[in-house]
Amino acid sequence: MKPSFTAIVSVIFLAYIAHSMWVIVGIFFPTPCKDSKSCIASYLDRKPEPKLEIKVYTSTRGMGAKESDLKLVWMNTTFDVHDTVEKTVNISIPYKVRNNGTMYLHAFVVPKGQDPFQTLYGSYKFTPITTYSLPQSEFFSLVTDTAKNKTSPDIPITHLRQRVIISVMADSIQFDRRAMPMEIHRLIKPSPDGDYLPMLYIDQLAFRTKDLVPINKSSHSLPLTVVYSPISVGKLRFWEHMQQAIDQLHSYGFSEKDSDELKGIFVDTNFYFLMLTFAVSAFHLLFDFLAFKNDISYWRQRKTMVGLSTRAVVWRCVSTVIIFFYLCDQETSLLVLIPTGIGAFIEGWKVKKAFKVSFRFENGKPKFDIGSTSDKEKETEAFDSLAMKYLSFVLLPLVIGGAIYSLLYVPHKSWYSWCIQSLVNGVYAFGFLFMLPQLFVNYKLKSVAHLPWRAFMYKAFNTFIDDIFAFIITMPTAHRLACFRDDLVFVVYLYQRWLYPVDMKRVNEFGVSYDDEDGETKKTK
Repeated sequence: MKPSFTAIVSVIFLAYIAHSMWVIVGIFFPTPCKDSKSCIASYLDRKPEPKLEIKVYTSTRGMGAKESDLKLVWMNTTFDVHDTVEKTVNISIPYKVRNNGTMYLHAFVVPKGQDPFQTLYGSYKFTPITTYSLPQSEFFSLVTDTAKNKTSPDIPITHLRQRVIISVMADSIQFDRRAMPMEIHRLIKPSPDGDYLPMLYIDQLAFRTKDLVPINKSSHSLPLTVVYSPISVGKLRFWEHMQQAIDQLHSYGFSEKDSDELKGIFVDTNFYFLMLTFAVSAFHLLFDFLAFKNDISYWRQRKTMVGLSTRAVVWRCVSTVIIFFYLCDQETSLLVLIPTGIGAFIEGWKVKKAFKVSFRFENGKPKFDIGSTSDKEKETEAFDSLAMKYLSFVLLPLVIGGAIYSLLYVPHKSWYSWCIQSLVNGVYAFGFLFMLPQLFVNYKLKSVAHLPWRAFMYKAFNTFIDDIFAFIITMPTAHRLACFRDDLVFVVYLYQRWLYPVDMKRVNEFGVSYDDEDGETKKTK
């Protein structure tokens, strides 16, 4: 038996998942060193256990900074690499930084009592704690504050990262000099005695845009939270891999905001839940691909709209476009924006198929033709129109009332933002009402054979997966609630699938009756 395309894709996908999980296991459980001659042990494994201290400085200079360039902001002389410590300090903002300069944080872990600038047993890292970013757009009342121009200039200014996480790899592990993991090789520093010094690491994934605060001319001092937290060798290697992936996304044109959404998944999520997210994300991609493939295949072969709600198709197109512009206005991550844009394009293509629109050139001028409607399609259209008539009585007052309330009591960035917000509130809050005409048509026809059930099931799986992502990925609250709205509709569709089983007398998924086919066959004999 020849395997189907879906089966081949699924096997390849499962093989990829298995390989990825094997790689992740290898990252968290590196091969132990077996040959003692080539092993390098940790400085922390010395007996008695060495006493350490941590010192944190700020400076306007990065690499090559001298002792005179640094200003001590925090030190811990009772430092234990296994204990988590958090300290908030006020740091002075030099004049150079207030004028869009760069500020750095320098961290040292040294044996207790030794000078960090003289000792041979010290670990050192530095990182910028300022970044250039556009100021956040301010919100204001469009009715009472119309004379105010609250729009932020499109000029990036210096922002301070108010939270820095410093870590030391606290695992007692020996590495093989001849087969050292690449991530460890970049961080390891040997001591004069042949072991490796405490592996100091500044968590770049913990730098979130929500922790940024603008620095202006009057910002002479600002609070900075310094967190020390131990890190395992597996997490250290995994974090390094993720940071490289984010750097690569930046090289592809992704913005800091886009990568910040990814950072939130890693930093703000429990590790085991994170692993579950990876598996769920992979299946989401698979179901997305299969749903798009089956949906497009179904509509390509569709020649008639018998049993399908034309208005529901138009509504899905309009609502998807509105949601796309709303997500753009909210500066949502590309992780959410790109799939929505692709979906809007596909929904527009479906509208073209639903109205049988064809495009051609005649005497050098473009011409549009709309196909004719059969009697069965007119019957479906009558049911569709009846359902929409009742829904409009409910929908229009609610949308208009919501828009007026939003204008009077909710601050917005601009009139455009208010328009998009009002439209998308109608889409999100009452969008499921526009899915009801299809349910009504199914009820009147007492059939669901005309629906693309394979694509529907893939989308149903993704809808439940979206419920998980709604709590993980940063997105507007309205978009998050809409994920749960779709669950209800799919449950009703499944109920109708059970209530109206497909039989030979009903219209099949391509709009053709088996009875009609038999009649035509008899006529040709």
